Amino acid sequence: MIKVAVIGGPILSGGKKNLIMEYFRHMDKGLVQMDIICNDDSNAIPTDEIESLGGRVFIVPSFRNLKGHTDELYKLFVKEQYDVVHAYNSMMNLFPMYAAKKAGVKVRISESLSMAAPGEWKTYIKYMLRPLAHLYCNYYMACGKDCGIFQFGQKAYDEGKIAIFKTAINTEFNRYQPELRDKTRQKYDWMNKVVYGFIGRFEHQKNPLFLIDVMHEIRKRQENAHFVIIGAGILEEEMKKRIKEYNLQDLMSWLGRREDIQQFYNAFDAFLLPSRYEGLPVVGLESQSCGLPMFFSTAVTPEASACELGHFIDLKEGASGWAEKIIPIVEMNIPVRRSHAQEVANAGFDSTTEARKMMEYYLNAIKEQY
Repeated sequence: MIKVAVIGGPILSGGKKNLIMEYFRHMDKGLVQMDIICNDDSNAIPTDEIESLGGRVFIVPSFRNLKGHTDELYKLFVKEQYDVVHAYNSMMNLFPMYAAKKAGVKVRISESLSMAAPGEWKTYIKYMLRPLAHLYCNYYMACGKDCGIFQFGQKAYDEGKIAIFKTAINTEFNRYQPELRDKTRQKYDWMNKVVYGFIGRFEHQKNPLFLIDVMHEIRKRQENAHFVIIGAGILEEEMKKRIKEYNLQDLMSWLGRREDIQQFYNAFDAFLLPSRYEGLPVVGLESQSCGLPMFFSTAVTPEASACELGHFIDLKEGASGWAEKIIPIVEMNIPVRRSHAQEVANAGFDSTTEARKMMEYYLNAIKEQY
């Protein structure tokens, strides 16, 4: 039995939490004891599920209190004597990696899950910390090539030092279910509408004001268009103001932060993700598995396209350009909607397969260090 500490940082609703849990659910519990360490500013820790699967949850101070964060991690690592510490917070992994090395943890994995874009305060921190990203860890990992190169450099990638573990999902769980689609669309009165959806954080990275501009342009071209926004974040009031300016209130379902999102992948006719940057977004893979056309900005890595349903549009084309490209693709897909779960699994995004590879990676790394 090996002991693994997963450093989740702030566990919020969204991709990172889903990614960690998909790997956790599919690990061989007879070989791996896995604990999840979360920051105290988390708001979506699935404690009951983690404990039901034999894991434990530990809470440490957030990154705002770096000394407290690092000190508490060090104490925990010394007490628990983990074989592996695997941190999922990109540049901020510097701090748990330092604590792990100080505590004598042999296998210290720093994973990159995102990149950056101008105009966001986090970008400056990322660039400040990037030259230090390799310190204290002895294994590099990323959810995709672009994320790995962004954090650890082209040379490290070319030399094969970055292990790529794709964003993993339960493809079978996320298959298309016509009965669930009908049930959800009836519940929300969407039966005779073309439904365009977004699920995510309302932050600069996700470009939510441009999203609403695109919805406005779609509405001008498609009479039965309806829009759904699910999530929460600091730009909520600005988004609502723009919705009101465009007079979209009656065509908008604003559903807040939700965990039961599988039904919406089935009910939507398109998912819009005009992000300024991403890692390898979980929602993109889950949508495609469900047979839902996914519209990314070209700032999102091409690796996010798991089948023919992944489409990329340059933000420079503007909201009207997005609308012009989206509508015909959506209208063509509706009558032939089907599950693409097998295609997404074949592309290497299935959690069962990837979790097995991850477990083997842990075991091999431990053998190397001992």
